[in-house]
Amino acid sequence: MRAAVLGTGIMGAAMARSLARAGHDVTVWNRTPARAEAVTGERITACGAIGDALLGADVVLTLLFDPASVMEVAGEVAGALGAGAVWVQSTTVGPQGMRQIAEAAGPAADRLLDAPVLGTKQPAESGSLTVLVSGDSELIERARPAFEAVGGRTVEVGERLGDASALKLAVNSWVASLCAATAQAMGLAEALGLEPRLFLEAISGGAADSAYAQLKGSVMADRSWSEPAFALDSVVKDVGLMVDAARATGFPDDLLTTLLALYDRARERGLGGADMAAVRAAFDR
Repeated sequence: MRAAVLGTGIMGAAMARSLARAGHDVTVWNRTPARAEAVTGERITACGAIGDALLGADVVLTLLFDPASVMEVAGEVAGALGAGAVWVQSTTVGPQGMRQIAEAAGPAADRLLDAPVLGTKQPAESGSLTVLVSGDSELIERARPAFEAVGGRTVEVGERLGDASALKLAVNSWVASLCAATAQAMGLAEALGLEPRLFLEAISGGAADSAYAQLKGSVMADRSWSEPAFALDSVVKDVGLMVDAARATGFPDDLLTTLLALYDRARERGLGGADMAAVRAAFDR
């Protein structure tokens, strides 16, 4: 099949390569042309315009930064979408953002899937992401070859657009909480005069252990967060979406607002482009 990937950041570039590796022909576009050109290779062609990228595409994936960035191109994508093409919206936008995108898509909303992914740089590069998808079941089947190229499994959430995006926020709330809690525990250990790695050793193999805590904790211990698997700026954006979604339903947002403050504190210390493990710096005295 022919796939178009709009947005070639960490996730978009990696998913484009996974699609090409699976044998699909891929066109890529980015607001900054050089970032699209950097992804070109076997079966991957960069395009300078969205309309060119979508020409003949069977599936179109949007992997931009936030709801506003998708809304900026929604009309153009909808207008250039081929008659049989499926629009797979994979940017993390939250349920309200997804509903706004569907409204902006107009008649093309009938060919729109809500399909954010779980995972960061490494699983995106290896094609082992988890795809969360909601929307028309026929569209899901048509897009399945793309899901199988980028993901190790697909979780079908239902037919209502926005439900997959809602689940993505719930999952990311757990990830953001676990990362920040690891940072807090290591920071507290250090403040009490201990080697922070002792925390990771103490929980290792026990009921409180976590592969994610060990992974991010190791990065925190070395402060080797300059190369992001998932950028701290993106966590700030995602947790902000969680706060908005919680408030829209009346759900208590106490922990979410605390998380947002912690990640934002690390961002204000110049670490926005670093890996999310840099939240450890929020606990520096």
